[in-house]
Amino acid sequence: MKARWLGVPAAAVLMMGFGQAANADVQALAKKSGCFACHSIEKKVVGPAWKDVAAKYKGDAGARDALIAKVKKGGKGNWTAVTGGVPMPPYSPRVADADIETLVDFIMTL
Repeated sequence: MKARWLGVPAAAVLMMGFGQAANADVQALAKKSGCFACHSIEKKVVGPAWKDVAAKYKGDAGARDALIAKVKKGGKGNWTAVTGGVPMPPYSPRVADADIETLVDFIMTL
């Protein structure tokens, strides 16, 4: 399987503690959890690209907790211009809390 998105953001991820194997594991988790139905790492799908989420919340001390809560409970309003009003569905309890935290931690490194 060829990863076409590898580039500067991926290099940043590798340098920030997500090694190549861990990076692949997180992407597999995202695929299994259904994240890639609405998101991608580099480009907007239905929801924003994960790199855009990371850029929006970079330097925000409360962002990690807020994003974890958003993934768990779902919601709308933060990305309306991108999504056209399509809400983020709740992923808890379908996706384990620890997995949600892993995914958010990965997103925040992009």
